[in-house]
Amino acid sequence: MRKLIAIDLDGTLLSSKIEISQENIEVIQQAQKAGHIVMICSGRAPEDIKNVIEKTPLKCPVAGSNGTMVIADGKLLSQVSLDSENIRTVSSLLNDRKYPFKVYTSKGIFVASTWSERMIATLERNEQIKEHLTSQEYKFMTEQPKETESVKVFNTIEDLLSQDDLAIQKFFIPTIEGKNELMAKLKEIPGISITTSGTYNIEIMDVNGHKGNGVKVMAEYFQIPIEDTVAIGDNFNDVPMLEVAGLSIAMGNADPTVKELADVVTLTNNEHGVAHAIKTYILDK
Repeated sequence: MRKLIAIDLDGTLLSSKIEISQENIEVIQQAQKAGHIVMICSGRAPEDIKNVIEKTPLKCPVAGSNGTMVIADGKLLSQVSLDSENIRTVSSLLNDRKYPFKVYTSKGIFVASTWSERMIATLERNEQIKEHLTSQEYKFMTEQPKETESVKVFNTIEDLLSQDDLAIQKFFIPTIEGKNELMAKLKEIPGISITTSGTYNIEIMDVNGHKGNGVKVMAEYFQIPIEDTVAIGDNFNDVPMLEVAGLSIAMGNADPTVKELADVVTLTNNEHGVAHAIKTYILDK
């Protein structure tokens, strides 16, 4: 029976060295040869996912920006965007508190022009974290991202909203302090969903924008019943796809709460946990 296998990237398919192991590649290819559909379902933007996958021989459909952009066979199957009122409200809240943030859009990632100064100020207020960073890590976190084909810099949110052919799917906010307070304020805004893919970040999408929806759209496209889907992840932004999948698999390195929600737990991302899960629960069945 053909399955749809949805795999998260960071903390799941990617090792702590941000690499996809040969073991994982080979087992995914085995699953594809057996007729299963393997999709990447990540909080990363589709362009970023493409850059990661292109370093390997793998070819997979993707659900990027937490399932808000679903792409298969070169076609955009689904796009869930934030409405302009919520975009302005969220942006205003972040600016009032001087949080650095990135905006994921249908035209790539846009980084606020204040990113560098706000990140530096944030780290200066958090000496405990700053002192544990190497000079290379500090530079990576605080330098203003350079503009590329898929990464742009913007000054105000109105600069983006004024572009008729641009849709905004996600806000990404690195948070070191005041995370709980910020999340509490965000929860007062109707029509948005708030999640996190790590200890020090917050991600904001439309209420219908999540990985669960990404899996549903892909399953419908490939005509696979939702009960024949499998989801593999490690963090809170993976929970919606773990909840909708016929079989939910948490990584050995997953957050304890995520492990409790999953049907089964596999090995860690540094132990080729994705390969182990696919072999154990799909291929060997």
